[in-house]
Parts: sequence; C-alpha cells; structure tokens
Amino acid sequence: MSRRLWLIPISLWLGGCSDSPREVTSSKAPPVAVSVVAVAQQQWPSIYEATGTVRASTSAVIAARLLGYVRDVKVQIGDRVREGQLLVILDARDLDVNSRKAEAALDEVRSSIPEADGAVTGAKANLDLAQATFKRMQELWNKKSISNQEFDEASARLKAAQSAYEMARARRGQLDAQAARVQQDVRSTEVARSFAEITAPFAGVVTAKTVDPGALAVPGASLLTIEREDAYRLEASVEESQLSAIRVGQPVSITLAGVDRTIGAKVSEIVPAIDAASRSYTVKIDLPRLPALRSGAFGRASFSLGSRSALTIPVGAVTERGQLQSVTVAENGIAHTRLITTGQRSKDQIEALSGLTAGEFVIFPVPAGLTDGAAVEIRR
Repeated sequence: MSRRLWLIPISLWLGGCSDSPREVTSSKAPPVAVSVVAVAQQQWPSIYEATGTVRASTSAVIAARLLGYVRDVKVQIGDRVREGQLLVILDARDLDVNSRKAEAALDEVRSSIPEADGAVTGAKANLDLAQATFKRMQELWNKKSISNQEFDEASARLKAAQSAYEMARARRGQLDAQAARVQQDVRSTEVARSFAEITAPFAGVVTAKTVDPGALAVPGASLLTIEREDAYRLEASVEESQLSAIRVGQPVSITLAGVDRTIGAKVSEIVPAIDAASRSYTVKIDLPRLPALRSGAFGRASFSLGSRSALTIPVGAVTERGQLQSVTVAENGIAHTRLITTGQRSKDQIEALSGLTAGEFVIFPVPAGLTDGAAVEIRR
C-alpha cells in the first residue's frame, strides 16, 4: 500500500523533468525620456506681504445738527448722490413758527422807523428855531433891551430843544440797534431752519443708513454714511518688526479681490501708533481709480525689501494635492516624488524652502503617466 503511494509523485517528477525548459521574457519597461531643470541657488527678491482692507480716502458720517423727528429720507444704501443733494428732511414746524415770529418783530421795528425819523426831523426844526431865537434874544440882552428873565427863558427853550433833539436821535439809534438784533434773530432762525434739510457734502455713494422716517434725530448721531468713489486706499497691517523697512513714497504691488491684475501703488501714510493686540501698525497706500474698487474689499500689499539667496524651481514643476506640494526628481535614472515646501513666487519661478538641494534635477515638464520609481532617461 505504501509502496504505491510513493511511486506516483516520483513518476510525476520524472515526467516534469522530461519537458524542455521554457523561455523567460523580461517585463521591464523602457526608460521614459524626460527634460530636467537643475535646482539653482540664485538671488531672489525679498518680498514682505501684508494684508489689508480697501477704504475710501474720503468718507463722511451724516448727522443732524438739531433735535427733531425725521420726516423723510430721500436715499437708500448704494445710491449715488451729487454734492448738495437733499438726503434727509426733519420736522421743522417749531422752527417755522420761530422764523415767523422773528420776521414779524423785524416788520414791527421797521414800521417804527419812519415815525422816529419824523420825530428827529421835528426835533431838529425846533432846535433850529430855538437857536435862532436865542441868538436874537442874546443880541437884545447885550443891548439891555430885554430883561434877564426873558433871556433865561430863551436859553431854557434852547436847552430843551437840544435835549429833545438828542432824545429823538437816541430813539432812532435804538430802533437801528433793535432792527439789527431782530435781523440776527431772523438769520439765526433761517440757519436753524436750513439744518432741517440735510444735504450731501460731496458727490459719492451711500454706504450706510441708520435712520427711517419717524425716528428721532439726535445731534451728532449717525444718520447716513457717504464715501467718495474716486479715491480709495488700502489700509494694510504691517508687523512691528518691519517698521524700519517701510517708508512714505515706497512703491508697492497690490493684488485685490475681484481685480485680475497686479496694481502699482505707493505708500501715502504710515500710522505711527502700534496696535498692542496684534503688534502691527497701519500703512495706507493710495490706489488708482478702478471701476471694480469697493470699500471693504480684501487686498494684499507686496513690499520689495531688496534681495537674498534662494533655491528656485519652475512653478509648473510643482504639483499640489490639497495642502501637499511635491516635485518629481530624476535621481540615478529613477523618478522619485519628493515632498517640498515652497515660499514666494516671482513670475514663473518659485522658492523651494525645503525638500530640495542645489544641483538636484527636477523633471519639468512632467510627462503624463510618469509614476514614482519609473525609469527615466534625461534628454540632453
């Protein structure tokens, strides 16, 4: 029994040995021809980037100058207004009453002026007569032709006429002063009345509205906000450590959300006060006139701070997958995927901060379908 079991595998093994050997073919793929770029150490522009917000260079918070209820609001948020355009109307009925009272008082004073002028004219005539009479009486008195009592009576009449004339003139002067005061009251009521109609101080766009008809307008409280459209600036937050590197008039490259190109600008103002929380200060950069500019837009300012040595590679050689960045390196005829960290970009070049060393060869452009570990042949 056991003898039969051993014969079967031996015969099978002998049968296998009787076959001729099979030919073995290689499955190794030919190398992929690639172009490479050497990782080079070169002078790289030193750029400092700061983020900021676009603000209008000129803006105005519109507030009432008197206490009153709002009767009408003529504009809405987003409306463009011209200089002097009516924005808000306040209820000014009490001011109208005061204005009419002042005008009535002025009319009353003016109506008294002719009577006062007549009184002055009459007093002057009496004074002239008293002076002439006194002169004749004095001549007669010098000739002893009249008594002392008659001369004294003439002298008293002259003094009385002089006093009446001075009183008439004083009364006329009082009317002038009273008229001037009432005219000031009329002008004051007109000015106060004008405060009930609030107008735009300049041409611009309404960016905020905090008032509706029926609300009580309080002096100094915001009703509307208007921004001038033809002048904007980027207010960028710059780190405290960069304070010495930024100066007024320095050229800056600006990129803005919604604007598909880089904008050239200059630093117009540096706010010296540093924010204690963020340890940064504000740099204001005047922007050119662009139709797409709007207050509140996000912007990025790039300040050129000279140059430095850096490893650079073509931007197109970098592959991004989510937060990971990689390049394909040709090393000893084999393609290897290498994770790297990049820095600043300049045109078609990008800075390699880590993962590469000078002299290595980065495959660029990367052929379609090239995998990690594939054999490559560098084209010269």
